[in-house]
Amino acid sequence: MLNYRSAADELEISQPALTAQISALESSLGVALLERSRSGTHLTPEGRELLPHTRDVLAAMRTLEERAAVVSEGRQTTYRLGVPPTLGPYLLPHVMPELHKRYHKLKLYVREQPHQTLLQELRNGSLDIAILPLPVRADDLIIEALFTEPLRYVVPADHSLSGTPVVRPRQLRGERVLTLEAQHHIHSLVKSVCDKLGASIERDYEGTSLDTLRQMVVMGLGTAFLPALYIHSEMHKPEALYVCQVEGMPLVRDHGLAWRAGAPSRHFYRELAGDIREFVDLRLGDVVRPANTPGRGGKR
Repeated sequence: MLNYRSAADELEISQPALTAQISALESSLGVALLERSRSGTHLTPEGRELLPHTRDVLAAMRTLEERAAVVSEGRQTTYRLGVPPTLGPYLLPHVMPELHKRYHKLKLYVREQPHQTLLQELRNGSLDIAILPLPVRADDLIIEALFTEPLRYVVPADHSLSGTPVVRPRQLRGERVLTLEAQHHIHSLVKSVCDKLGASIERDYEGTSLDTLRQMVVMGLGTAFLPALYIHSEMHKPEALYVCQVEGMPLVRDHGLAWRAGAPSRHFYRELAGDIREFVDLRLGDVVRPANTPGRGGKR
């Protein structure tokens, strides 16, 4: 025999509240589940028929709650990560294996796009997180600084500056500098540097990738500024070009992890940014400089 008062006490709610919830369930199902009489409360025939299914539903709900608790921590979910094509292939091979060791069931679907496209896809929900060049001015995004990457000046082997480890800014005056197409963030960065140094951008020979840019330098079409991670990843063997530093000029690009300010997994994204900084320091600390203070660009 069933008892409303005992059931209400076990659930730690009032008896009227329990009665109201059962009535709402019966109304939703379109059948009476319980029959109340002077002798007590009993399941109706329909109630007896549905009772095993109700237990299945409750078990499924408990499983769902447990799964949601795991997913809410962000460690067993598939996330869509956006990266610029001038960074992803040279950074991710050093970071992904470490992330997989730490979060064995975490999955990252990677999409390469120019930074403006990444911003757009992050805002419209096509991406969950993105590694972007900083600064980013966006109140609707959270940005965690990851690391600072130097740019190196690269010249052909037969160039007058070849063999000079450190060149002076005035030595670049009048130089023809190759860069990527305008859709890439590095284009505006290199243009700004060239404007300061008195060098000129070769607009007729803008590259579509860092590889094509490098090959054009080898062919003597001009010089270029290449990211340190690209040089570290792709230029292992001696070849027909030379890598220099520019004296007194910190030629760098900053990178950060971005996500939507209201994202439910935002706490895990912040943790993920810290992991990336840690792995960058571990695997690439001699190439780039991990950010000491998180948060840059948009709001924290």
